[in-house]
Amino acid sequence: MTAPIALSCGEPAGIGPEIAVRAWQELRGDCPFFWIGDPRHLPAGTPIARLDDPAGAKAACGTALPVLELPFPAPATPGRPDPRNAAAVVAAIERGVALVRSGAASALCTAPIHKKALIDGAGFAFPGHTEFLAALAGAERSVMMLVSDLLRVVPATIHVALAEVPRVLTPELLRATIEIAAAGLRGHFGIARPRIAVAGLNPHAGEGGAMGREEIDWIAPLLEEMRVQGHDISGPLPADTMFHPRARARFDVAVAMYHDQALIPIKTLDFDRGVNVTLGLPFIRTSPDHGTALDIAGQGIARPDSLIAALRLAHRMAHLSA
Repeated sequence: MTAPIALSCGEPAGIGPEIAVRAWQELRGDCPFFWIGDPRHLPAGTPIARLDDPAGAKAACGTALPVLELPFPAPATPGRPDPRNAAAVVAAIERGVALVRSGAASALCTAPIHKKALIDGAGFAFPGHTEFLAALAGAERSVMMLVSDLLRVVPATIHVALAEVPRVLTPELLRATIEIAAAGLRGHFGIARPRIAVAGLNPHAGEGGAMGREEIDWIAPLLEEMRVQGHDISGPLPADTMFHPRARARFDVAVAMYHDQALIPIKTLDFDRGVNVTLGLPFIRTSPDHGTALDIAGQGIARPDSLIAALRLAHRMAHLSA
């Protein structure tokens, strides 16, 4: 029997607390998890079970939201992040990582953070969760995979200005991205021989050099070398024809060259249920594929679908990895 999932609270002024409660109401005992944060930040009237040990989450989750209490300096006002709470938001993530690495939790699911509040209040020095978790784990490199029932996609470069992508995108980076994605599919998704489709960098994958030479000069040779080494890889492919239904049936994951090339198709196909998975870490981490939604926080209208999907996926990945 696997341990419960740790859910870090994220930005308490965002939708994280309310969708955590909605997720618990939907999942109950089907997918045991516990929430790390300050109970004052949860919606009024939420039934909670304060835990001394994460193992108690399984017995408690049928009737109350299991909470591993972490006191915050300030209350939460929906829509208005308070920098005084920034260090505690970071501490909740660190606590979750420690618990999953110790085996007390089977996976870590993270609610969205507000990076400006963390920078202002805690001097947060990372572009986002993915990079921070890699630093906590001592991972040399991590990869972001966006997952839904309709598509899995990995961007080789993430939070990089489009003008910088050709400089940042190197053969070493693309090779590592493909290798980590393939290992993740084998280890966490049970796909023995992953089929990997790789997008070109340029329109029409360069169109024979007419729209850019990266595909000719190094992308195609690298992919051929990796095919010889045993990877099932197709590409480089024109990105504009990779994501229709017949094309998606031919691969298990698409590797895209930059942020929007990866995220636009998955958010168009399955906006509410996409899940962010970090591969390359020594533990399982998932997250809803959306932000803090400060504009609707506290109004009771935030949809919990992506968080529910993230918790369910973490649960499945933990069982496959056990």
